[in-house]
Formats: sequence, structure tokens, C-alpha cells
Amino acid sequence: MVRTALLSAFAGAVIAADWLRLQEPQRVSGRAAVLVAIAIVPALLPRCWLRVLVGVTGALAATAIAFSVSPGGADFFSRIVDRFASGLVDFYEFRLPIDPGVQPRMHMLILLALFTFTLFVALAVAARRPVLAVTAFLVGAGWPSTLLAGGHEVARGAVILAVALVLLAGLSERAGRFAVPAVGAVLLGSLALSASPAVAKTAFLDWQHWNPYVRPVKPVSVSYVWDARYTGIHFPRKVTTVLTVRAPQTIGTYWRATVLDWFVADHWVERVWRETPLESNVLDPPGSRVAANYVQQDVTVDALSDMHLVAASLPVAFNVSEPAIRIGQNVAIAPDGLKHGQRYMAWSYAAEPTPEQLVRSRAEYPPALTRPGRELEIAPGITAPPFGPAARDAVLDRRLVGPLTPYAQLLARARAVAGDTHSPYAATVALERWLRTTGGFTYSTQPPSTPGLPPLAGFVLDTKIGYCQHFAGAMALMLRLLGVPARVAVGFVRGKYQDGAWTITDHDAHAWVEVWFRGHGWLPFDPTPGRGRLAGSYSAASVRFDPAAEARLLSTVVRGGEVFGAAGPGTGGAVKRPNVRSAADVGVPGLVPASSGPRHHSLVKFLLLLALGVVVAIALLKLARRRLRYLTRDPRRIAAACGRELSDFLLDQRFAIRRGATFGELRDEIADRLAVDAVAFTDAADAARFGPPAPARAAATQAKRELRELKRRLRRRLFVLDRARGLVSLRSLGFS
Repeated sequence: MVRTALLSAFAGAVIAADWLRLQEPQRVSGRAAVLVAIAIVPALLPRCWLRVLVGVTGALAATAIAFSVSPGGADFFSRIVDRFASGLVDFYEFRLPIDPGVQPRMHMLILLALFTFTLFVALAVAARRPVLAVTAFLVGAGWPSTLLAGGHEVARGAVILAVALVLLAGLSERAGRFAVPAVGAVLLGSLALSASPAVAKTAFLDWQHWNPYVRPVKPVSVSYVWDARYTGIHFPRKVTTVLTVRAPQTIGTYWRATVLDWFVADHWVERVWRETPLESNVLDPPGSRVAANYVQQDVTVDALSDMHLVAASLPVAFNVSEPAIRIGQNVAIAPDGLKHGQRYMAWSYAAEPTPEQLVRSRAEYPPALTRPGRELEIAPGITAPPFGPAARDAVLDRRLVGPLTPYAQLLARARAVAGDTHSPYAATVALERWLRTTGGFTYSTQPPSTPGLPPLAGFVLDTKIGYCQHFAGAMALMLRLLGVPARVAVGFVRGKYQDGAWTITDHDAHAWVEVWFRGHGWLPFDPTPGRGRLAGSYSAASVRFDPAAEARLLSTVVRGGEVFGAAGPGTGGAVKRPNVRSAADVGVPGLVPASSGPRHHSLVKFLLLLALGVVVAIALLKLARRRLRYLTRDPRRIAAACGRELSDFLLDQRFAIRRGATFGELRDEIADRLAVDAVAFTDAADAARFGPPAPARAAATQAKRELRELKRRLRRRLFVLDRARGLVSLRSLGFS
């Protein structure tokens, strides 16, 4: 029992560590430790039926712990299935590593995986089945590495292999003198292979940097990308690198392509308007006119076929070799379209004001934003009054009639969330945090709709399920209803940074919100949960956002708000965990790649390669051991080698052959079990082993020839599965 407990705990710790590596921050939680312990308990019981009974009970308890559900309820299994299914979908959508607090269902699957594999390994250890135990361990510990490469691959691979070999040695009743050199040889060989450029992660598993362009690909049209339809999206399974941007690692904003600033027929669409020089002077913050504040980017187009020039928000200038036009609102296009391999330079101004500075920003907006058809228009011909005056809501309510009646309810909802405040920033960050964290919204790429309600009204008032276009579109519309100039921005989240460049893929496509503040210009906010991170501490999407400090700051300017006004300073309102189903945000759908590397390596391919590698390793090990025995001219030692080779063959076929069996015993066992005549071989082997020296050499040669013929006849009497099992059996190597 002690050996079972130690081997199971050893393997379980490595499995848990590898799965928890998919999370950030990486730490062993109490639930993970409890689940590993529960998985080991059944293996410590003496009877098989007891192990099965306790294993099933433990699995139910572990499932309840992993999925945070109470056993015994009427919806126990349905809730587990729902959370399992949505978590499984997330692994095809989210970028790893994940934040357990933001992607709780993915965290639940990680806990379930480490429990399941530890349980399989522990039960195999208890049954003294080394091959089964090692296979379960290799799959359980190796699978996470196919999902997330990087970080001490050689050391991690060495640990996995070492534990696998410890399991083999620990489960062997008689490891034999060959086990120690075998462990050392395999471990050293594995380290050498891991360090080899041909098979190291950078060449084999670094799928983020695989170049999908073997030859020029057909351009991909994204002309419909900016048309938000809210009917659901199908994210491509394959990941395509669309842009490579050489820019500082510290850049803290998103990559912006264009803006959707016209809300018509219940949808946000692109209708960029060009500012006059006077309007630009009023709308752009003072800092955007100082070149020293710009962030330079060197952009290479990989697989993005579109007219829009993408740059960090907020783009100020472009240097493009091809003809390009600035069409307004910091949006530029290449009329002939972007081409694969094309490069251009961009300069951006990314303001990061503090929350204190934004609270002091007054609700004073220039006519360039408030005139009809601009940033306060909520329907053709209807412009919301600017933020501030107490009677503005009543004035707007009287115009929201007929088909626009649902937007009157949306206005009331926005006011309830924001509370009574004179600060447009307080209203903005309250809506962002409500949608992102406290409002109980769920991310789904296939959201339901509400009959009789416009898409964004149904999303906020009824379903609370949607993807980034829903979140960004709803926040921008609710801000406009409150009188705050806002619009939807589309482009990409930051992507992955390595070797001085950002790699942007189609899975990074996203939609967020831009809000205008006096003295600071247009600032990005991101209401979509679990998607990207902004650097500015003013946004609830920032890693530096402090809800408690924000609540204390806004308590002086907000009364009655659901987020920052109801629960008092330091709490930020009653927080509900977001039920995030996916962060593979294609708020900009349509970036369909012609060719790319996969988001994750195929698990089936990984398992096949793993199985093939193990089979080849075992076969080569047996072959080398067999050949070494024949490196002699002594006919007696050659005869002994023939006997050992036949004995090993029978052992791998599960014959009850003792070590050192005589040629006669081998002959009788073969005749009894397989009805094959082995007399010719045993006579030649006896003559070589025990006969006079003169004819022994010829007898040894004859014994080798007869052994090959005997093994051919034996294989013909065996089923294919028996022969395959014999090929991978470790019994001849001393493992029982």
C-alpha cells in the first residue's frame, strides 16, 4: 500500500502541475490538492470491487467539487453537462494561459482532467499494470504541453520521462540489472532529442510561429467584417497570423482598424466622417500633437486582406509605400487593398489618464460631436441630449416611442446602473464594469435572440448572452442614450509578443468601445469579459484597475448606482461572477484563412505520435539487447543467446517461462501451448551448448537458422493482436 500511495502521489503531483500550468497565476489550489487525494484513495483499498465502488463514489464527489455544484439536486447532472460542454468549447476559443477567475469553466475542466488522469494512474498502479499506468501518466502529463508550449520544455519533458520510468521500475517485481542502464539511456536520449533543433518545441510545437505561407494564398475578403449582425459567429478552428507588428512590448492598447459610429436599423455600421481642421483641433487632446508622445510601429501584412490600415489605438500618422487615404476619425485605408508581405509604418498616441483626471473631466462637448448625425445619434433623425441636465432623460423618453420604445427601457437600465452622477467617466466605467463583471452576463458565439426586441435591447434586458459585438454595441448605445459621445471600435487585441514583435492572429479579432472625454480625446474601454487587457488604470479591463479604490473615488460623485453607488465604498456593488463561455472573440467575423497552423496540436495526432514513439523505443531496445548477446564467437554463448531470445519471445506472449529454462523445457512449452515442433532447434542448440568443441560452431550456426524458422512458425500460430502485444510487452525486459 505504501508503494502504491507513493507512486500515485508522485505521478499525481506531476499531472496536476502540468495541467495547472494552463492557468495564470500558476499555483496549486486547495481544490486541486483535494482532488488528487480523492483520486488516490481508491487505489489504497485491498479488493478490486472496493476500488471500483469507492472510485465511482469519489468520482461523483470530485465532479461536484470541480464543477462547484451540490450533489443530490435535481439539476446536478444537467449543470455538470452544461459547464463541461461550455468549458470544452472555451479551449478552442480562449488564448492560454487563462485566468481562473475570468474563465471559471475552463478552470473546472482543468480540475476534472487532473483528477481523472490521477485516478487512472492510481488504479493502474494498484493493479500492478505498468504499461497501463505509464500510458495514462504520459497522456495526462503530456497533453497540457500540446495546448501551451513554452517555459522549460526540456526540464518538463525530463521530469515526465523520469516519472514514467520510475513507475515502470516501481511496478516491476524484478526490474533486473538491465533496468537501471535502460532508465539512464532513455532519459539521456530524451534530453538530447529535446535539445535538438529538429524536434525541440521551437521547431515542432511552436505553432504560434509556423509560417502558413508556402506559396502565395488567395486573398481573403473581409468586406462584411464591420457589419454587426448579432446573429452568431462561427470561429475558424485554424489560427492564421494576419499581422506582425514590431512595437514596444509595453504598448497597452488594442490594434484598431476602423470605427462603427452610425447606429441605424438597430445595428452599428461603419460610416466614417472626416473632421475639419478646426474640429480636429478641438477633438484631439493636446498630447496627441507632440511627436515625442507617439508610439512607432512597423507593421507587416501576413494574411489580412482588407483596405483598412491597422495600428495601435489611437493612430495619428501612417507612412505607406502604396497609395493610402486618411478618411477621418483616425481611420486610413489603402484603396487598392492590403497585400501579403506589405509593410508600413504607423505612429499612435495612447493616452493613459488616471481615474482622478477623468472624474474631473466635465461633460462639455463640442458641436462636432453633438450635432445631428454625429456621436450622440441613436437613430436617424434622433440625437440624444448631452450628458448632464436633469430633464434630459424625460426629453429623450418622449422621442423614444413606437419601434424605439425598447430603447427607452435601455435608457432606464443605463441610468439605474450609472446612478445619479454629474461625471461622464463615472457612468462610463460603471457600465463597463457592469457588463464585464458584475451584471451576470455570459459570453457565447451563438447567442439566443428575444422575439420582439432589437438585438442589443434583448441582450441587455433579457438574455444577457452575446459576444463582443453585443457587449461593445450595447455599452456604446447606452452611453449615447445617457448623452456621452461613444462609438464601437473594431480591430484586434494585442496578441502574442516574442522576439521584439507582436503576432496578431484572426483569433485576436475584437470589438470594443471608444468614449470621448474633454482634455483626453477618445479613450478605449472593453466591456467584453475575459477577452483582452488595456493598460490604462481608468478602465475596468486594465490589469491595474482597482475596484475598491475606484469605488472610494466615485462615492463622492455617484448616488444610487448599481455598481459604484449602491453598496458603498470599497465594494463596487454586489459582484456576480461572469459566466464566460468563450473569449475567442470574432467581433469582427470573416477573417477566414486560406491556410494556417492549428490553434492547438491535434490530440489524436499527439497520441498517435506518442504511441508510435513508445513502440519504436521498446522495439529498438529489445533489438539492441538481442544483438548484443550475439557479439561473440563462442558457440556455447551463441546457443545461450538463442535460448534467451526464444525465452524472451515466449515471455512477451505471456507464457509461464522461468528465467534460465532449459531447451527441453522451452520445446515442451511450445508443443503444449501452440502445437509447434521445436525439436530441430533444441537439438541444434543442445549440440552447440553441450556438444564437443569441433562440431559446436556449425551447430551454433544451425541453431540460429532453426530459431528464425521456429519464430516464423510461432508467429503464424498467433493472432495479430497477440503479436502486437508481444512487440510492446516489457516482460522480457524484466518488468512483470
